Amino acid sequence: MSEKKMTSSRRHHLKSVILQIAAGWIQQEKKDVAAAKEAYLAEQCAGPNLGGDQATLMETCKKLHALIDKVDEERYDLAGKVGKADKEIDDLKMKVIDLAGLKKPALRKVRMTADSMLKALLGSKHTVNLELRNNLKQVKKEVKEEPAEAVGDWRKNIEEKADRKKMFETS
Repeated sequence: MSEKKMTSSRRHHLKSVILQIAAGWIQQEKKDVAAAKEAYLAEQCAGPNLGGDQATLMETCKKLHALIDKVDEERYDLAGKVGKADKEIDDLKMKVIDLAGLKKPALRKVRMTADSMLKALLGSKHTVNLELRNNLKQVKKEVKEEPAEAVGDWRKNIEEKADRKKMFETS
């Protein structure tokens, strides 16, 4: 079944309609939260009784100050506990990092000449470069010659074993 593509103007119109609906929902949610807050405050905190003489008002103020002091002490205690917990979390994070170790970067292949290797190892005062190259060439030649001889020895050994086998078969 073929589906028709929606034109860009139709798509933009639908997006704007959806955004308008969402904005209405957000405004309604804000109103609901404000109404719930007012209902909670009305239920929990009775309106102040301002009627009476100055002595009762002073007594009410003293009670309020005592409650404020008590809440401040609790807030201070909780802030101290939170500070300790944060410090402990930081310490544990550091321990995890120490135990895990730092990630080592991947090694890269670096092409270096023999001279640059010697400079890195011995410093700038090295004078062995020509002798080292000559020695390396001699070692390479010797290594190439040895496998050729070993191949010849291997073939000779097989021929000798074949001759022995023939000797046992003929008798």
